[in-house]
Amino acid sequence: MRVRRREFLRTSIGSLPLLSACGGSGSATAPSPASPGSPTAPPTGNAIFHVRGIPDAPFAGPNRHVGIDALLALMGQKGLKLHRSSRSGETSGPDGLIAAGDVVLVKVNAQWKYRGCTNSDVVRGLVQRILEHPDGFSGEVVIVENGQGRGSLACDTASNYDDGSVHANANDERHSFLYLVDEVFRGSPVSAYLLDPVRSRFIADDDHVVDGYRRFETVSYPCFTTARGTRVELREGIWRGTGHTRNLKLLNVPVLKHHDSGGSEITGAVKHYYGLLSMSDGHQSERHYGTLGETCGRMIASVRPPVLNLIDAIWVSHGALRGYPASATARTNQLVASQDPVAADYWAAKNVLFPVDRNARHAPDHPGIDRWLTDCMSYVNALGGLQRPEEGLALSHLTKLEAEMTLYSTAAG
Repeated sequence: MRVRRREFLRTSIGSLPLLSACGGSGSATAPSPASPGSPTAPPTGNAIFHVRGIPDAPFAGPNRHVGIDALLALMGQKGLKLHRSSRSGETSGPDGLIAAGDVVLVKVNAQWKYRGCTNSDVVRGLVQRILEHPDGFSGEVVIVENGQGRGSLACDTASNYDDGSVHANANDERHSFLYLVDEVFRGSPVSAYLLDPVRSRFIADDDHVVDGYRRFETVSYPCFTTARGTRVELREGIWRGTGHTRNLKLLNVPVLKHHDSGGSEITGAVKHYYGLLSMSDGHQSERHYGTLGETCGRMIASVRPPVLNLIDAIWVSHGALRGYPASATARTNQLVASQDPVAADYWAAKNVLFPVDRNARHAPDHPGIDRWLTDCMSYVNALGGLQRPEEGLALSHLTKLEAEMTLYSTAAG
């Protein structure tokens, strides 16, 4: 049942003041409301981390991405650490997101290519920092996508394009997600899994061998074995033969772009969950787009929430969801991150996508966007937010109200 707005309002909390921060250090201009007077207090769950001014040539070293490094440093300064470790450092601490032995799924958009897919330079920089865990990374990183029969982690899909050649969203278009796995991170615990071939195979709850999908209420979620032999079951965790362990983390890395007029209007962190469920589970028609927000809210709250949403806005495709032709795209060289996917989409649409073309359909208060943002927010909030402290998540509620967001912004480099 869809959660009504009045039910959300009964469970919502009071507004928090907007806190803006600028400058190369990312220091706040006022103390965080989470702990007055403490400039390094942990941010509220609805914090927005924004990096601007990322150089066109973003690598400072083989895999160190200046934008990613600036983002993780900013997050760390405000108490949201990438690495979970007893060692306290710029990006590490006991409440960090990724432990040394975690299996980390990096969800990318690979149904499209050109600027319609996630920037693989950004993914490259993110994976590098995961591998640089201060305790020594003993886990696994898996780049995943379900393109619903049209996806390609080689960035060579021919669907909706003139040809099937490789065109990654990267400075070097040869650098697809598979290129990262096979070349850049060869010999590292980094692999990829395209879910398209198993999207129509549905398995039982006690099947821990066959790769496929499990149905859950009105959604579905993938269960598969990685290249290193790890059994991933998205809702339950990692299957160890007699039970599940919880060392599974999800990083949601969508590209920010136009989608379709009269449909979802834009793609961001929330809609990106359409690349995790299977459209073959019998609910495709209502998802386009009547139950978009509720469906994604159910995936986020009841299947698995991301520990971080990282919106790629290096190139923004404002005129075509396929990221092509070049005239439909603009280079903005920005990243936006938040643990709150609704807040991330609202803020990025208003402050990154909309200013590119001033298209009213890209403004987050447009009815076509507001509807699914509200539905997602209401569904999650009716369940008490995203309270998983063991995974570094402590969000009492999701929000689309800027007054409840805390903004931290910095310039890269």
